[in-house]
Amino acid sequence: MSFRASVLTLYPDMFPGPLGLSLAGRALGEGTWTLDATNIRDFATDKHRSVDDTPAGGGAGMVLKPDVLAAALDSVADGRPMLAMTPRGAPLTQGRVRELAAGEGAIILCGRFEGFDERIFEARALEPVSVGDYILSGGELPAMILLDACVRLLPGVMGAASSGEDESFETGLLEYPHYTRPVDWEGRTIPEVLRSGDHAKIAAWRHARAMEDTRLRRPDLIERHGGASQAPPSGARRKR
Repeated sequence: MSFRASVLTLYPDMFPGPLGLSLAGRALGEGTWTLDATNIRDFATDKHRSVDDTPAGGGAGMVLKPDVLAAALDSVADGRPMLAMTPRGAPLTQGRVRELAAGEGAIILCGRFEGFDERIFEARALEPVSVGDYILSGGELPAMILLDACVRLLPGVMGAASSGEDESFETGLLEYPHYTRPVDWEGRTIPEVLRSGDHAKIAAWRHARAMEDTRLRRPDLIERHGGASQAPPSGARRKR
């Protein structure tokens, strides 16, 4: 059974967008996953096809109406997880991505304007998800980020099963730095250990650099994983 993604949006023409290219696009063409985009406005009930209204209590902007959102969600609900892309959600993690990729797919609701009427979250068991501490014009790009992260983990999409094992966040650390030919470029050379052919030394170097870079760039990851002091792998994996 393929991974099925259903996106609810006011701009269905934005999809598949980048998801129709590269690894995700090839997997989409091969049927490894499917994507359908539904226009939320199709579920409006008034003659103006209104999907939003002014915020209760006053304030700027408009809020997406719960009755319209519920009708849109109910049209595709089939037991798959339902997520809403919103900066008020829990941060998306690689662990949550793995859980979603291991399932039958996801239903993703894209926000616009000031966001959703809060009642929709409880009424439809909707999981709020954020892709970062910043504000975008809508939830479509975050939905693409979430789906790209999931699709690349589907069987066969990345080729070798081990391709993603050492990547950032999979081990609790940022990934170690990479190099390729030419060996000498603008006076900068590939570290000698990576040219040694000694897989144990290479693995130890990569682990040490991953620890160092994580401490410098993302100390929160070190704290989150209790020091992230797991031993380096016994041998280096080749990635393509």
